[in-house]
Amino acid sequence: MHRKIEQLQAGKTIVSREPGNSMVPLIRHRQPVRIAPATWEDVVPGDIVYCRVRGNVYTHLVKAKNAKRGLLIGNNRGGTNGWTKQVFGKVVEILPAAGG
Repeated sequence: MHRKIEQLQAGKTIVSREPGNSMVPLIRHRQPVRIAPATWEDVVPGDIVYCRVRGNVYTHLVKAKNAKRGLLIGNNRGGTNGWTKQVFGKVVEILPAAGG
């Protein structure tokens, strides 16, 4: 299993640096974020979660919440990635990027 997921499931808060630009300007490429353990029931649209959708694990924006389907997650550029209930954590702090 993914090390970060194991830490979150053990109740630990982690710092992660996810690659990509899909969350700009909220989070830049490899900008560190603090992620606290959470489940899909704990979050609301507008939150940023660490989740698994179609086998991929990443930090993305919650677009909608549905009791049967879970969370619709997507990027900060209008795109969606699908529905999931496999949420492991919630971004609780966006940390300063290195060099800035």
